[in-house]
Amino acid sequence: MAELQSEMSKVCAVLLAGGRGSRLYELTDRDCKPALPFAGSNRIIDFSLGNALRSGIKTMIVATQYRPEMLTQHIEAIWRPAFGAQGLHIRDGAVQAARSSGYRGTADAVAANLDLIDMSGSEYVLVLSGDHIYEMDFTQMLAAHIRSNAEVTVAVDTVPLEQARAFGVADTQADGKILQFMEKPAAPPSMPGRPDVSLVSMGIYIFNAAWLRAQLLLDQQRGTSAHDFAMDILPHAVAAGEAFAWSPLAKAGKPSYWRDVGTLDAYRLAQLDFQGAARPCRLPRPMVISSGTMMDRQYVSTPFLAGATTLRMPVLNPEMLTRWTVLEESVVLPGAHVMPGARLHRVIVAPKTIIPAGFVVGEDLEEDSRWFRRTPGGTTLVTSAMLARRAALRERKPFFQQFRDTLRSTGIF
Repeated sequence: MAELQSEMSKVCAVLLAGGRGSRLYELTDRDCKPALPFAGSNRIIDFSLGNALRSGIKTMIVATQYRPEMLTQHIEAIWRPAFGAQGLHIRDGAVQAARSSGYRGTADAVAANLDLIDMSGSEYVLVLSGDHIYEMDFTQMLAAHIRSNAEVTVAVDTVPLEQARAFGVADTQADGKILQFMEKPAAPPSMPGRPDVSLVSMGIYIFNAAWLRAQLLLDQQRGTSAHDFAMDILPHAVAAGEAFAWSPLAKAGKPSYWRDVGTLDAYRLAQLDFQGAARPCRLPRPMVISSGTMMDRQYVSTPFLAGATTLRMPVLNPEMLTRWTVLEESVVLPGAHVMPGARLHRVIVAPKTIIPAGFVVGEDLEEDSRWFRRTPGGTTLVTSAMLARRAALRERKPFFQQFRDTLRSTGIF
């Protein structure tokens, strides 16, 4: 164990945290995807940072790009003290890449920070994604990387075959050697011995630093390159027989927990996994629910929980005796308020959004689709701007009523 911890001191981590997360729509209008709240006061990026810190990572480079302000403030306040002044480096794409468009891809984000990697003297580079929910011990991944004599090790997980086309998919030998890597294939291959699932990349890689440096410099010279790890760097390692796959060990007989929360449906469902007492993986920080999540003075202190349904009983006064609030498979993000009597079914309430008393969302597909963002998977996103638009348009009189009133005022009708 001590020898493995010594090897971890030779690792420099690069955390890719510049993505918008366009499939989260209005949730990422003002903040990047890694900065979105998750499980109370945590943010999505906290899972990768917490995993790295517990694994003994001493040098961490965070590559930011899209709307980095909130993310940077959060990292500085919460994680700077843990990593130390010299151990944590936040590098924005527009500055580091010396172009207004910022980093051109995931590989370019690492290439633009080779100066810090070289200065750290690291023998290994751990590349992480800042937008996944998971728990992982990177010391075990490094041990597997060293044993395999690979140049790159890819962390993989299993997903149902029909879902695999949304991921990078690895076709492997029994020993983990990757024979083929396909980015979002139309017909993904199944896992050997398990025809119902595929092995997909978790967006986590360990590279030998010298090999990675050489490959990144070559990639910078390729005019047709997208400067992306999955599309441009991994295929070269696979073709040379130098890429291996590694799967996290299950705990207590349960499969490892890893979720890509890149869609509204996935984001909502993963949040629900953490609402009960038995959480699927360790939280990076204690789960603190903001007092602003619901108008607590309107309710008794303790909600009633029944599976994925939350019931809030109002304070006992004559005006609110029947105004129970029902949150069914729904997520109320920090800073949002739900007034008494509301009923929400499979809803995400965005920050700073106030759901009016008695308001119902999630029970009328046609009505919800008219005013809110509704997914094919049944999730409805409600924001303050959507509610304001709904209120403004519903207050307007229909055109024929306006025309009739105009005629009446002139005496014609």
